Amino acid sequence: MSQDIGIDLGTANIVMAVNGKGIVLNEPSVIAVNKRTNQIIAVGKKAYRMIGKSPEYIDVIRPLECGVISDDEMTQCLIKQFVRKAAGYRLVKPRIVICVPSFITDVESRAVVEAAMNAGSRKVYLIQEPIAAMLGAGVNMTKARGHLVVDIGGGTTDVAVVSMNGVVTSRSIKTAGNMLDAAIVRYVQKRYKLLIGERTAEMVKKELTNLYDPNDDVRMTIGGRNLIKGLPEMINISEMEVFDALEDEVFEIVDTIRSLLEDTPPELVGDIYENGIILTGGGAMLGGLDKLIDRTLGVKCNIAKDPTGCVARGTIAAFKRLNDLLDGFENVALYQYK
Repeated sequence: MSQDIGIDLGTANIVMAVNGKGIVLNEPSVIAVNKRTNQIIAVGKKAYRMIGKSPEYIDVIRPLECGVISDDEMTQCLIKQFVRKAAGYRLVKPRIVICVPSFITDVESRAVVEAAMNAGSRKVYLIQEPIAAMLGAGVNMTKARGHLVVDIGGGTTDVAVVSMNGVVTSRSIKTAGNMLDAAIVRYVQKRYKLLIGERTAEMVKKELTNLYDPNDDVRMTIGGRNLIKGLPEMINISEMEVFDALEDEVFEIVDTIRSLLEDTPPELVGDIYENGIILTGGGAMLGGLDKLIDRTLGVKCNIAKDPTGCVARGTIAAFKRLNDLLDGFENVALYQYK
């Protein structure tokens, strides 16, 4: 039996699903390298724990930026390690479907394909993120009905209207999980003159975000370095402050959904009003985001079941639909690979 692997190649996390088994791996897209020996020390969760804590000779790298590959060699190493983990050390080379943002260029697509080929795949397919997210959320896209998906990842937010197995209109913006973390770092730096690390910012985002009705009494203690004294310091931060920190970025996502709806054919907008908006990706779990979109745009918003694994599940589901998914799904034979 041939093995099929679906990969959600995310800026923050790489999620892999195997046919018949479901999601087998969900780890940070991070790799740690010893600069002196050029050896890979750790990948995934182990490497993530080293961010901001490693000695000078250990480089902790995120080889993917804004949904695309920024470091070819490291991405190949990362995919290779994870494919081995997911598939086990088998002789049969797997077929791989990789999901990519909807506005990826040919050059960026080639980099993704080469990374998968070098990881030992016999056949590689690319699928657009919105299509994979819809499949993973279990939406029936075959009919002439409009569905709107908002996939908020680590590096990009993809918003798309899908009907009859294809993307009708779409937008992709760089405002996503990593930019929200950076906004929290900036806010704390400006307000408290305190420098915090990206892991602390991510923890604050996950635990203290309330975009619908933030409360000043809900608080959390975090630590960092005082920029004036240069000494360690702890502060108390509230939901209200996190809302202030994230407000601009979150409303940029909401405005992108609004401008997409303005460009969508009216018949499909009617369908979207009935079906609601589907939120997928890690950003879907931001506290109160679904209610905020509902209140601002007047369209009901549903969070997909297991939003982080949604795209990876969709990539595996795509194998059963290879002939139907004419749009947003490419066989890499198009790239003239040997």
